[in-house]
Amino acid sequence: MSALDLSADVVDLTRALVDLPSVSGQEAPIADAVEAALRELPHLTVRRTGNSVVARTRLGRPRRVLVAGHLDTVPEAGNLPSRLADGRVHGLGACDMKGGVAVALRLAAAVPAPSRDVTYVFYECEEVEGDRNGLHRIAAEDPALLDADLAILMEPSDAGVEAGCQGILTADIVVKGARAHTARAWQGVNAAHKAAGVLRRLDEHTAERVAVDGLEYREGLSAVAVRAGVAGNVVPDECVVTVNLRFAPTRSPQQAEAYVRGLFPEYEVRVTEVVAGALPHLDRVGDLVEALGARPRPKLGWTDVARFAALGVPALNYGPGEPSLAHTPGEYVPVEHLRACEERLRRWLR
Repeated sequence: MSALDLSADVVDLTRALVDLPSVSGQEAPIADAVEAALRELPHLTVRRTGNSVVARTRLGRPRRVLVAGHLDTVPEAGNLPSRLADGRVHGLGACDMKGGVAVALRLAAAVPAPSRDVTYVFYECEEVEGDRNGLHRIAAEDPALLDADLAILMEPSDAGVEAGCQGILTADIVVKGARAHTARAWQGVNAAHKAAGVLRRLDEHTAERVAVDGLEYREGLSAVAVRAGVAGNVVPDECVVTVNLRFAPTRSPQQAEAYVRGLFPEYEVRVTEVVAGALPHLDRVGDLVEALGARPRPKLGWTDVARFAALGVPALNYGPGEPSLAHTPGEYVPVEHLRACEERLRRWLR
């Protein structure tokens, strides 16, 4: 097990975390290192659930804040080990989100008596199926560990605040035809050809823009796959167009489903996934936003702030790194982001 020095500079700690490979499902070594380092801090109580680690202060403060970051990464793309160049820490997971984890670990070590009680959650399997997500497992096994008045998710956000998040719906639009031999194609009905009407409707669709708390969430409806055919000499009798809807947090999953079905009333619509978004709740996180000195932006993607919202905990995204660099071979996190996030959160907690 590689030892982590939580007294080290946040840049060095980020590099140490990056150099601990932790592809989703293989987080045991990094979870071991994080757990061991946190157990050295007498002001924290530490719990381990699978490969997720929860550390809490118990100072009897009237409010509790939760700071969370995931330990896993996507598979390597020739971007290990870490390197420091041009004021940036380069390497797998540097942006998403080992830079954020390093900031949270530094806070856990450097602020033993915060003005609010703090729960630090370092969790597994964020990058894969939702039922493997460490937060999902903790919420199922011991939801009291996630009780808080406010949660900060260390998602890369350019060291700014991204509030709330949009929901996700995936559905199959099923177009029916009639099978025939391609030598006698006129005897059948080509479902792939008929699917042109679905694609045309998607192409002409205007995504809605929804304002919430002064933030504009821009929805999107896209075809992401088209499947048809059973053989090269058979007219396909079914064509399936898979669509992905990113919907504003003002819509419930049921409303999002009704919206998609309403756009394609003459077709069979099979909803395969729908996940609620999260409202920004700026009225409940305003003091933190003000302390961070950042103008909030809407989070157009989906993040685990939605899990906290489902638990009744207002949450926001705040972490070092440019979101568009996540999962790319050239992933990096700017040193200035690491230092700014650590300093601002440390000042707020004190």
